[in-house]
Amino acid sequence: MKKYLRTIAALGLLLVASTTRAHVTRVVIDSRTPLDTRGGPNHDIDYEILNGHFEGALRPDDLHNRIITDLSYAPRDDQGNVVYGANFTLIKPVDMSRSTGVLYDMVPNRGNGEALVPDPFGHVHVIVGWQGDIAPRPGLYTAQVPVARRADGAPLTGPVFVRFVDMKANIDTLPLMGGLGVGVSRPLPLSLKTRAARLFSQASDTSPQINIPSPDWAFADCTETPFPGVPDPTKICLRRGFDSRLSYGLTYTGKDPLVLGIGFATTRDFASFLRYEKSADNPLAGQIRWAITTGTSQSGNYVRSFIHLGFNADEKGRIVFDGANPNIAARLAPLNFRFAVPGGAANLYELGSEGVLWWGRYADKARNLKATSLLDRCTESHTCPKIIETFGAAEIWNLRMSPDLVGTDAKADIPLPDTVRRYYFPGVTHGGAPESQNAGFITAAQHNPVIACTLADNPNPSLPLWRAAVANLVDWVKDGVEPPPSAYPTLAQGDLVAPTASAMGMPELPDGVKPDGLVNRFVQQDAGRGFIAADLSGVPSRLPPRQVAVLPTLVPRVDDDGNEISGIRSVQMRVPLGTYTGWNAHASGYDKGKYCLFLGGFIPFARTKAERIASNDPRPSLEERYGTHAAFVDQVRSAAADLVGQRRLLPTDAQAIVVAAETSEVLK
Repeated sequence: MKKYLRTIAALGLLLVASTTRAHVTRVVIDSRTPLDTRGGPNHDIDYEILNGHFEGALRPDDLHNRIITDLSYAPRDDQGNVVYGANFTLIKPVDMSRSTGVLYDMVPNRGNGEALVPDPFGHVHVIVGWQGDIAPRPGLYTAQVPVARRADGAPLTGPVFVRFVDMKANIDTLPLMGGLGVGVSRPLPLSLKTRAARLFSQASDTSPQINIPSPDWAFADCTETPFPGVPDPTKICLRRGFDSRLSYGLTYTGKDPLVLGIGFATTRDFASFLRYEKSADNPLAGQIRWAITTGTSQSGNYVRSFIHLGFNADEKGRIVFDGANPNIAARLAPLNFRFAVPGGAANLYELGSEGVLWWGRYADKARNLKATSLLDRCTESHTCPKIIETFGAAEIWNLRMSPDLVGTDAKADIPLPDTVRRYYFPGVTHGGAPESQNAGFITAAQHNPVIACTLADNPNPSLPLWRAAVANLVDWVKDGVEPPPSAYPTLAQGDLVAPTASAMGMPELPDGVKPDGLVNRFVQQDAGRGFIAADLSGVPSRLPPRQVAVLPTLVPRVDDDGNEISGIRSVQMRVPLGTYTGWNAHASGYDKGKYCLFLGGFIPFARTKAERIASNDPRPSLEERYGTHAAFVDQVRSAAADLVGQRRLLPTDAQAIVVAAETSEVLK
């Protein structure tokens, strides 16, 4: 780590003075670039982008750090600290007197981060790397964390699990990777002897695990050399090749775990430094009065865990963030346990839903967890932020959000504390549809060219509703303006039912489309002794985790069009062009017929009554609903104005949505 930072200094980059205290000890500004804001909402304010790196130091015996798994095994510097590093980006007004005084932390997702620039309000934006298993490379936000070893230099070990699904046909060698997309490399095995490991196959997620004899596979590369191939600790080779119709699971003893839980300290320490440090080392010294954090999907899980594990108190006990927005996040971040996979999701055997999932106190009797909440630690330290939680239909269907609302027994709503607002965006895919000129006003089915799902892409957006929610969070934190009331499905209102077409009140859709069997089951898992399930921390002793039971999952009711009725319905859903779902099904591959990743679907309305009757569609056609294009636009305008009046939509977004409706092809 020290060598890495000295190399940066040797390249002639600006290195600010070192400090002697723990946490942030050194900051390096790599570049300072003017930001062109012409044409933006605040084009009269000059902004600049600062890119850099920083070094931090943690005392393992500090109460604020002890929860970090394996920190006590990490190497220490001459002062007894554990050293780490991360990179960052700051986007700030050149003249900080033009700033609102709000620090807006945008937690990166799998190393990817993007600030809202040019900022429409004048906030300072910061992006800080936290994921220590991603190799540093340009364009990514990462953290450099140490490897944990015993005092005598012997390796720390533990079980590692790797799953292989949808491999190419006629392939006999696969890399040991984890997480979504290209993933990251998994830890090296302690031994290349396969009898010390286990490889199994499954025909489906619910079928038995079939062990593959150890002589039939190897830690090796067989791409150029026939089985048993060339020994390679980063790959496995199967004698007769992998069957793409099956999934495979590998458990082995890994060595040299990264202390990934330090990732929580990178955000805590750097945000605290920017907020409180008054020295010239800090480019924002004395200019920040309030701070909020927001994270989306994986990084939203990170925000939930950050609060739950007590990291919103810095090492001096001061509050780090006054407000927090976990967006489209249903679980805890799988970060703070040995050999964790922070880039994972909510697929079979993946950990993340085992811990505390609720803002209000709830006794999880099904999983033998005592009454607790995500806010217990910050309540004790008086450092709880105001929270606006935002999520959509795909999170309920695909990411196991139901227990967050009604617990693992699904018997009653879990009340929210006064400092929490919950906003549900019905009928949207994960994160909502990407923004475009048509703003979701399309009438024809469009299918994802990369991921093969049975239903068309869901064009219903949620970003405009999310932007209003975050603006309300800032007003709540900065000016004490109470945000609009929570809006989400509840048992008390009869909104939540079993995940079947009949229970939901789903109409008979064309081609017999139904959601039955498409919910991601909430499976109770046991990762063995040493794993602290409530905190998703510690050292698992059983991987893959044992499947104990399937716990109940509830989903929202729908109207006669098949559209959900609870939460904050977008303009596009108030003036619908079809049925918008949070569920979809894989069209091919190992998961054929199961939920299609985190993607929702779209079943367009017929254009005319005649087309509707011909397809036996009970949903009124566009012509029957709106009559003319002008009448359609009038309804859009009215719906947008209503949401603005409720402070659920920003005026600028409302205007853009109306313009998109006017220029759309609906009923032209």
